[in-house]
Amino acid sequence: MAEQTPLDALKAVLGGAARAMAQEPELELSYTSEAPSLLGKTVRVPMPSRSLPADQVAEARGFADGYALRMRHHDGALHARTAPAEAVARAVYDAVEQARVEAIGSRGMAGVSANLTHALEMRMKSDPLVRARSRDEVPLSTAVGLLVRERLTGAAPPAATLHGLSLVRDWIEEKAGRGLDGLELVLDDQRAFGKLASRLLEDLQLVEGEQLPEQDEEAGEEGEGEEQEQSDEGEDGEDQDAGGQTDSEARAESSDEESGEDGETRQMDEDDAAEGESDMGDDGEEGMMPVRPNRPPADLSPSFDYRPFTTVFDEVIEATELCDEEELTRLRAYLDQQLIHLQGAVTKLANRLQRRLMAQQNRSWDFDQEEGLLDAARLARVVVSPGHSLSYKMERDTEFRDTMVTLLIDNSGSMRGRPISIAAICADIMARTLERCGVKTEILGFTTRAWKGGQSREKWLGQGRPPAPGRLNDLRHIIYKRADEPWRHARRNLGLMMREGLLKENIDGEALLWAHNRMIARSEERKILMVISDGAPVDDSTLSVNSGSYLEKHLRQVIAWVEAKSPVELIAIGIGHDVTRYYQKAVTIMDVEQLGGTMVEQLAGLFEGEGR
Repeated sequence: MAEQTPLDALKAVLGGAARAMAQEPELELSYTSEAPSLLGKTVRVPMPSRSLPADQVAEARGFADGYALRMRHHDGALHARTAPAEAVARAVYDAVEQARVEAIGSRGMAGVSANLTHALEMRMKSDPLVRARSRDEVPLSTAVGLLVRERLTGAAPPAATLHGLSLVRDWIEEKAGRGLDGLELVLDDQRAFGKLASRLLEDLQLVEGEQLPEQDEEAGEEGEGEEQEQSDEGEDGEDQDAGGQTDSEARAESSDEESGEDGETRQMDEDDAAEGESDMGDDGEEGMMPVRPNRPPADLSPSFDYRPFTTVFDEVIEATELCDEEELTRLRAYLDQQLIHLQGAVTKLANRLQRRLMAQQNRSWDFDQEEGLLDAARLARVVVSPGHSLSYKMERDTEFRDTMVTLLIDNSGSMRGRPISIAAICADIMARTLERCGVKTEILGFTTRAWKGGQSREKWLGQGRPPAPGRLNDLRHIIYKRADEPWRHARRNLGLMMREGLLKENIDGEALLWAHNRMIARSEERKILMVISDGAPVDDSTLSVNSGSYLEKHLRQVIAWVEAKSPVELIAIGIGHDVTRYYQKAVTIMDVEQLGGTMVEQLAGLFEGEGR
């Protein structure tokens, strides 16, 4: 029998402690390189390295303790019945409940408190709160959750969050200070705590006051609230757009669809008046600089032969397979919350794109026809010569040729934070607006399954490190929305880009080929592929054992082939990175807030070019 390693011993101890804390003998503890999660009775925590660094062990313990406490002290059905439907309010409500659950464990066990604090500090490193420079950029759910934790445990927020928290602390205290003070009194009663949390949402003006008594009554009914929740989050979820659409967006969309041509004309005029304004607000990360090396163009040798070491561990996966529906809904709500102050600009962008595209669909006439409608300009000729056969006209629709647009979004780690949030919401705008104009839209993402090579590198090491192995990481290509899938069914999937641990490394050349080949298999006559990226391809595992320009050379090779030989029209948008060195049709933006307007202009320009 093999001797037990320290890592195996840690796994056994963590699993036993989690089962005891959760009071659930069937709890299963597993380890992952992905984001930690709780699904049913299975807890997944970060995998420490074999040397068991203290910080990684504390992180694993923190997540294991947090999920065990949630299993023991949290009633998911009760939470679902009493939670608000509006996206931002739901995110805050969830954060407050999580703070309650962790506070129960922290107050009774010093070791658990230390573990939870370390796990919180790790989570906060990638939270938008630590990068916020104005109140609008602060995620309200994070801020309120930290303040509730401070009230319930007396523990100060992590140092990295203090600046961001200071931007909203006074406002939250002024609006809801008394409500925060009262939460400690009902810490052990989830139902009473939930009622106070609902009042807290009212104080913060996230829900209407008259809705609260109805929620409380529904919580007391036998199953009614739960049935409604299931109905709201069902497969077709069309009434609420899967629970993620904000009120302002819903009103704007309703106005677009119901106001008719006069309403659209008025909106177009308003958009024209605002044409010179910033497309996505004024609070962006100004002066974003490239986050990856801008190498000088590398000469592409005719004999350059790119190859993966193995494709066994690569995956093409649906967004819904990477997390469950509840988490997708939460992530979509989180995405909406990050961009809540941009809703007006979002509506403006959607209307501008729709106006530009619909302008290409104006009706035209064929004159001097044998039959059709009588041409008024030929009326005199008809009177004089009734038998003349060329006095008619026929109306003709000059609609777009059958068209498909694919948005290929870089899901690398350097896109974390505001860039990926803006990219996700802009993809949402494009899909919704193009669908209205009869254009099929597919949304794809690309990254890797692991940092530093994953199973591909393990296999390479096991085979004795053969030289020049080629691409040495496990690809992950994500389908957020299929071309034939309605936007309303796929909008939640875009929230996946907010998931901690998803964004890793990027191998652009193979991702571009994958998206291209998907388009080639389609029947549409015209195909447009738009790539959104913030840098050159980078994968440390591959570049450490091949030439430094190995991935870049392959990307150039793929782009050159597509642009010269393929019917697919290729355009690119670089965020803080000069992509004009790679693509013939490309634009570089240095401020991520420009992305929405740039996408609109690029797509509209393509269709207008077709019209000319």
